[in-house]
Amino acid sequence: MALIDLPLLMKDHVRGKRSAVTCALKCGNACTKETCNSSHNDYFRDVVSGVLSRRLLLGGTAAGALAIGVAGTTGGLGGMAPAAAAPKGSKLDFEAIAPVDYTQDSFVVPEGFSWHPVISWGAKLWSDAPDFDWNAQSGEAQARQFGYNNDYTEIQEIPNSSGKRALMFVNHEYTNENIMFPDSTDAKTLAEVTLAAHGLTVVELKRDSRTAPYAPVVDSEYNRRFLSDTEYDFTGPAVGSDLLKTSQFPKGRHTEGTFGNCSGGLTPWGTLLSGEENFNGYFRTAGTSAEDKRYGLGENDLARGWQEIDPRFDATTEGLENSVNHFGWIVEVDPWDPSSTPRKHTSLGRFKHEGANVIVAENGKVVAYSGDDERFDYLYKFVSEGYYEEGNKKHNMTLLESGDLYVAKFSGNSPASEIDGTGDLPSDGAFDGSGEWLPLVVAGESKVEGMSVEEVLVHTRLAADKVGPTKMDRCEDVEPSLSSRRVYVACTNNSNRGTDGKAGPDEANPRTENRDGHVVEIDEKGDQTSTTFAWNLLLVCGDPETDQGTYFGGYPAEKVSPISCPDNLAFDSVGNLWISTDGAPDGIGYNDGLFRVTLEGDERGRVEQFASMPAQAETCGPIVRDKDRTAFVSVQHPGEDGTFDEPTSMFPEYDGGTGPKPTVVQILPTTSTSPFTDVKPGQEHYEAIVWAWDNQIAKGFPDGTFRPTTPVNRDAMAAFLHRLAGAPKVTPPRSEPFTDVKKGQEHYDAIIWAFQNGIAEGWGDGTFRPTQSITRDAMAAFVYRYAGSPDVAAPSKAPFTDVKPSRKFAKEIAWLKDQGISTGWSDGTFRPSNPMNRDATAAFLYRMRQEKQIAFKAG
Repeated sequence: MALIDLPLLMKDHVRGKRSAVTCALKCGNACTKETCNSSHNDYFRDVVSGVLSRRLLLGGTAAGALAIGVAGTTGGLGGMAPAAAAPKGSKLDFEAIAPVDYTQDSFVVPEGFSWHPVISWGAKLWSDAPDFDWNAQSGEAQARQFGYNNDYTEIQEIPNSSGKRALMFVNHEYTNENIMFPDSTDAKTLAEVTLAAHGLTVVELKRDSRTAPYAPVVDSEYNRRFLSDTEYDFTGPAVGSDLLKTSQFPKGRHTEGTFGNCSGGLTPWGTLLSGEENFNGYFRTAGTSAEDKRYGLGENDLARGWQEIDPRFDATTEGLENSVNHFGWIVEVDPWDPSSTPRKHTSLGRFKHEGANVIVAENGKVVAYSGDDERFDYLYKFVSEGYYEEGNKKHNMTLLESGDLYVAKFSGNSPASEIDGTGDLPSDGAFDGSGEWLPLVVAGESKVEGMSVEEVLVHTRLAADKVGPTKMDRCEDVEPSLSSRRVYVACTNNSNRGTDGKAGPDEANPRTENRDGHVVEIDEKGDQTSTTFAWNLLLVCGDPETDQGTYFGGYPAEKVSPISCPDNLAFDSVGNLWISTDGAPDGIGYNDGLFRVTLEGDERGRVEQFASMPAQAETCGPIVRDKDRTAFVSVQHPGEDGTFDEPTSMFPEYDGGTGPKPTVVQILPTTSTSPFTDVKPGQEHYEAIVWAWDNQIAKGFPDGTFRPTTPVNRDAMAAFLHRLAGAPKVTPPRSEPFTDVKKGQEHYDAIIWAFQNGIAEGWGDGTFRPTQSITRDAMAAFVYRYAGSPDVAAPSKAPFTDVKPSRKFAKEIAWLKDQGISTGWSDGTFRPSNPMNRDATAAFLYRMRQEKQIAFKAG
């Protein structure tokens, strides 16, 4: 079947703006087929029981009434007030942008921010690879270039690199042939290129400073492509099973390649997990068995032609019938070891994994959550047999090889008569209830009647059907919060909800034809390994201006950014939830985007849009580094409705580009590049000054200057250290410790904090002398005490030529030198009596925090 014919399959099934070509290439036209789950398991509305109320689950927080300002290039939501401060003290503050109409092809970020491509499809990873050429593509070239449709993305800083080097992991979900190739491309080239464009990538990144954009490092020792012939080891109970044996892999212990990878997760031990999702579309099977039907397998047309390169994709071939069982797993990759063999963990079960995310449970076991991304399918949890050991990576990498597997059953607490399909809240004021984790495999034994452990793990959907879990509306990303330990489930949508012959609305899916999706919040009640939980709906998504059936955690619906089709989830450093979307053009008529959601306090449920994608692009792989005021997204399938000759997007190369390319993007504050008029790139201590400003440690003057060579006063030094410690709350003293420091004067709280923590002392006359310049030796004493006055010996010889061992603060100065915070001058002096300038202070603090990771410790 020619690619140009694919839209004909979907013309009667696609609504809104979803591309018919993408439906065919990404998920195998799932909407045209019968629902894979034809079991008679409960829907939410079928079970009503007394459970924990929302007030008990969430601590009884009330909805707030503060307004959100929404502004952008396409107008705002009328009457909104300017945005309040970032929730929970996050440093990533911004004014929410207005939603962008789906016809607009632009990448939109808030005022004061800019976006930068990090890496795009076709970028070479090694210098011997050719430069990308639209008209001269080949499988050999693509194998040494960045793959297509970047989805799950993770970035880990390389230790001891001062934040300037990092490893990025990306999976490549599928290919959009209609916009990738000229019509003249022959079938063999198309097959070879698209096969090589799938898989995974590890690439090293570098940047000039923490406030600069990343760029890929060509020829890095870490760079790696995982291709169709990359070997993978199976782990867990199904290893060697007859269900995994094929003529290509007769022992059933290994396989090659990974396909249809969607989201993933970072493990506590630094490896990456990736979920094999829509693998079924890559294979042709007889389609007659219960297993084939349950996994959406059948006589597919195999339009990419991969079966001509590798016969296993036609699983009707004798000896290759089990080839499909090699996919649908969670893959674990060690990006730090380029020679390592990636693994597929059978203990986590086989289904359309959106991804998997791990948290260390209270008892030391690890728990992995995963959703099955299909209409009316299930939510799963894995609990390891072994225990996590901090710092023991070799041991921890075995934890996903054996353990217990569960599937979720939810119960609602409202009468079914109150769920009418409109999304109106039930009488108790919330969509909520209780649930239990039903066992599939426990202690190495199958808990499913009539199925062995191997059968449960290879045919997990069929096993789950037998124990009676709850059918969900496409569980996509499932993320446990390391801050609150609650678990968040993105249910993207289910347009079949309530249609002919399909389940109607229920408490967890409260709308008929759920096109906008919702987010479930799960509370494991203090035990991540528990077999019971409480739940509620955090969001029922949509545009409140056009749809009254929305809910935003109790926050006023008229004061949020409209959001549709939640897909990937992430958290910032203080625990705020971030959501990327896939399908908003279809749901609410706006481009997909990245959103922040407040989870606690009076503003719980407040949704703010941070970025909007180009035309027909999905938002993937969100990474939020709010301490650096930066975020990353993977822009997938921009311009998916176009053709090679008539593209509908030119992202990201709007100036002189020739077509759309999936791209990983970094969003940065524009002011970070030049925060002060008198501080320019290349200037001494430039990076430290920008870092100090961007982290709100050192502020400038009203005229826009920093005045780098101006001496630092004693009160300002106290303020710098107070901010470096996170500006902890100060309890006012009963009596003032200094005669010249009064409540209300500048830096009062910082001075009191420094005094109370033994960092700053006064003079014998009872004064602090706040406006007196601090000398370099006194600064050394302040910093030494800030670090908790480490137990170090006094120097036996002079650390600097002008600092004798007997001198006051000699120990503190020697410690400063030993830590690498100060190296002194080239003539070997420290100049202890000189005043401390503002630029040098920024440099000292930068080295303390960013390079040496020295944190505040109470003395």
